[in-house]
Amino acid sequence: PLPECRLCLSPTPALCPYLRHFVRLPEPRVFAKSYWRPNIVLILTDDLDIAIGGLSPLTKTKKLIGDAGISFSNAFVASPLCCPSRASILTGKYPHNHHVINNTIEGNCSSTAWQKSEEAHTFPAILKNHGYQTFFAGKYLNQYGHSDAGGVEHVPPGWSYWVGLEKNSKYYNYTLSVDGKAQRHGADYSKDYLTDVLANMSLDFLSYKSNYQPFFMMVSTPAPHSPGPQLLSTRTDKHWLIRQAKTPMTNSSVQFLDDAFRKRWRTLLSVDDMVEKIVKSLQVRGELNNTYVLFTSDNGYHTGQFSLPLDKRQLYEFDIRVPLMVRGPKIKPNQTSKLLVANVDLGPTILDIAGYDVNKTQMDGMSFLPVMEGKMNSSSWRTDILVEYEGEGRNVSDPSCPLLGPGVSECFPDCVCEDSYNNTYACVRTVAPCANLQYCEFDDNEVFVEVYNVTADPFQLTNIAKTIDQEVLEKMNHRLMMLQSCSGQSCRTPGVYDPSYKFDPRQMFTGHSWRLSRLRQRVK
Repeated sequence: PLPECRLCLSPTPALCPYLRHFVRLPEPRVFAKSYWRPNIVLILTDDLDIAIGGLSPLTKTKKLIGDAGISFSNAFVASPLCCPSRASILTGKYPHNHHVINNTIEGNCSSTAWQKSEEAHTFPAILKNHGYQTFFAGKYLNQYGHSDAGGVEHVPPGWSYWVGLEKNSKYYNYTLSVDGKAQRHGADYSKDYLTDVLANMSLDFLSYKSNYQPFFMMVSTPAPHSPGPQLLSTRTDKHWLIRQAKTPMTNSSVQFLDDAFRKRWRTLLSVDDMVEKIVKSLQVRGELNNTYVLFTSDNGYHTGQFSLPLDKRQLYEFDIRVPLMVRGPKIKPNQTSKLLVANVDLGPTILDIAGYDVNKTQMDGMSFLPVMEGKMNSSSWRTDILVEYEGEGRNVSDPSCPLLGPGVSECFPDCVCEDSYNNTYACVRTVAPCANLQYCEFDDNEVFVEVYNVTADPFQLTNIAKTIDQEVLEKMNHRLMMLQSCSGQSCRTPGVYDPSYKFDPRQMFTGHSWRLSRLRQRVK
């Protein structure tokens, strides 16, 4: 065996005592073949929208990744909230299969139950067992580091090098877990601004990693989380949570949102610089031509649409649609794909890139590597995905909005609330050559339904649930129930607008039959 080597991952020499690793390099013969497998870099942003120009400040990123490879114009998340979405990325599963339902420990976010059931089977864990060296830096899951789930001493399986942010996104005054040891940061821009710290640690990893193994690197930035224009409609045909927002917004609210919008864009400038540094480092090291670089977000975001202040959680395009750009070997530059992809596909795709048989996993998603290599067209690709969200509310009235009573949460001073217990919904998002449709059902007393023809109505101003053909409505209802109970391969069966789709109303799930009868009553 080769002698042990000291590896110091540090943004500044002063931090070296916290970041020393002793690693044993493998014998060259062990990885002689695997060395030529491609490297993979995943850059994950936090709350980056695409609907209102979230990519505008990222000029370098678009040039170095999007223009150098492929951009997906129909990329979506399985749930428009950080922790469930990140769990879907890591596991390749829909929320009903990984059971992370919100950003709390009680909602299974980085809980001990998550650690025992899903964490050991994430795609990074598979990559590490498959001969990859793996590096993580940044925000993991919102409750990571919680004292009830092992604290920062807990290092998730699958990571050769671990730099995890304690709890949720911050830019200053935060704690990092560096391979299980706490490293506390203050408010000095020159050495503590988190995006820059992550960039420097990533560059150190690239400099000191083993050259005898392929690598996977995941960098999860805090930006543009919490540091626009409004879409106005009558909103009488939308769920009650949207109807309760006040239109027009007050001047003070508009000013607040404009300020937040500017701050979000400013935070993205450091992300843009980070992407440039990583890509250039790969180029200088002669590794760029053998490296896939993926750039995306955990969910979208809204800043004023439908008079909602600041948040995500809603079923609309601005919260569920995300940017996705990829460059790498065999990917021709300047491509744009309209095929439907979701964040449950990231794990299967990365495993496919690494040469691992995705069929050996229990993942719900599918690899879009054939799409990127030009080996797949719309006639043979999937036509729908599932989006699901479980609303959160408080057992007592929110002080900001006592008139609405208990059951709401995320309320603003002008009594506009972003969430509630019955903001629980599931949607079928369809993108096919002949249809661009969103069908959603709420789990509430109304069984409220929202349907949008996104081609004719891209801003989703008009709910067509009461006017759409009844047969289409029943097929979508049936398809939604199928997807909500799917697992693995059954999540990839033909959708309603797939030529091979077969609809048999006699096969309705008995446990859900009440939904169809109530649905028919609702839309009459």
